[in-house]
Amino acid sequence: QVQLVESGGGLVQTGSSLRLSCSAFGRNFGNYAMGWFRQAPGKERVFVAAISFSWTAGSTYYADAMKGRFTISRDNAKNTIYLQMNSLKPEDTAVYYCAAGHSWIYSDWATGDYGLDYWGKGTLVTVSS
Repeated sequence: QVQLVESGGGLVQTGSSLRLSCSAFGRNFGNYAMGWFRQAPGKERVFVAAISFSWTAGSTYYADAMKGRFTISRDNAKNTIYLQMNSLKPEDTAVYYCAAGHSWIYSDWATGDYGLDYWGKGTLVTVSS
């Protein structure tokens, strides 16, 4: 069992940067690929980014809309992953969720439908215009 706790959300202005954290509590953190999803008000949850297992070279996936602005990383010593978000826009406003999964297949992460085992409760990011 793994518990995921997100933090770092808040209210920021357009163009600002924010770093989200997701701390994992439980066993075998390194055995999970980790990632972020977000859900804007009135919309479905969508994939943001993912990073592979601890023993790999830190391979990453990004949704096309986030490439170049968002960076995912993991600190295995702290059982934590991060999402650095730069040049934030009002359309980035959403609840951001952390996920842990046994899959490293892109389609699993892109859809969020399979291979993802644990979810956090989310942290709200609001970007004002």
